[in-house]
Amino acid sequence: MKKLLSACLLGLAASTAALAQTWPAKPVTLLVPFPPGGSSDAIARLLGNKLQEGLGGSFVVDNRGGAGGTIGTVAVKRAAPDGYTLLVTSLGPLVIGPHLLKNIGYDPTKDLDYISVAVQAPNVLVVPAASPHKSLADVLSFERANPGKMSFASSGNGSSDHITAELFWQQTGTTGLHIPYKGGGPVMTDLLGNQVDASFMNINTALPQIKAGKLRALSITSAKRSPALPEVPTMDELGIKGLQVYSWQAVAAPKGLPADIKRRLNGAIVAALNAPDVKPKLLEQGFEIVANTPEQFTAFQAAEFERWRKLIAERRITAD
Repeated sequence: MKKLLSACLLGLAASTAALAQTWPAKPVTLLVPFPPGGSSDAIARLLGNKLQEGLGGSFVVDNRGGAGGTIGTVAVKRAAPDGYTLLVTSLGPLVIGPHLLKNIGYDPTKDLDYISVAVQAPNVLVVPAASPHKSLADVLSFERANPGKMSFASSGNGSSDHITAELFWQQTGTTGLHIPYKGGGPVMTDLLGNQVDASFMNINTALPQIKAGKLRALSITSAKRSPALPEVPTMDELGIKGLQVYSWQAVAAPKGLPADIKRRLNGAIVAALNAPDVKPKLLEQGFEIVANTPEQFTAFQAAEFERWRKLIAERRITAD
């Protein structure tokens, strides 16, 4: 029996090694759990092109949106852990959705192998150019005098922009009016049309309209000023502590990914993001390159998971 068991283990090890050596021998699916056009989709397509150059084979983006990214994430969880199905997602399905939605069909702390956080981007508090609010001090003064009256638009309940607004109100002792939309496009339309007062937008989304003079940036949620908006002060500079928030895009796989494939993928992702034809373009859009290791990503996910669990519970945030 011992000889048989040893033979089986040796056979399994040999087959795993053979898989890693030949991978990728067929197209690799980069599953994005959101519709085309967003940040996760853009990062997936960028990585797909560069991974083909670095690893050979072909990498194909598959958009499967729905339920805040959880439907696509379930599909990845159920896929074979052979390196041919990867998840390219924002933080939502990994650290926010699990605290808002019931019976999502996966446990992000157990069902995925984390490969790398590709990029992160802070949120920017923006108001329409015609807004009377010229500074963060103006916003705080108005909110304190008019609790619950100033409207903050978000791309949906539990989104990064919604969670940032909730944290802002918690840290400043103020209240506003949350207006959830179905995606970032309608938010931008109504913000530019002065239908809502403010939003905590991802910097890469807001930057073109800020540069065009159609939105006014009042503060940013990064640890230090962004090179893309060097004139915009951080929340910390303005006296609002504990409000460092980043939206991020990352790559994960079904649990059980062979170690050699994980190592090769991580190396290729890091190289792709730091390539001279890629890195400057990402920085111009306000992204910060992270490109961390699987171990660093796993620890980061656990910390973010607990951070947002606590806030969602304290603020009694729901998906409705």
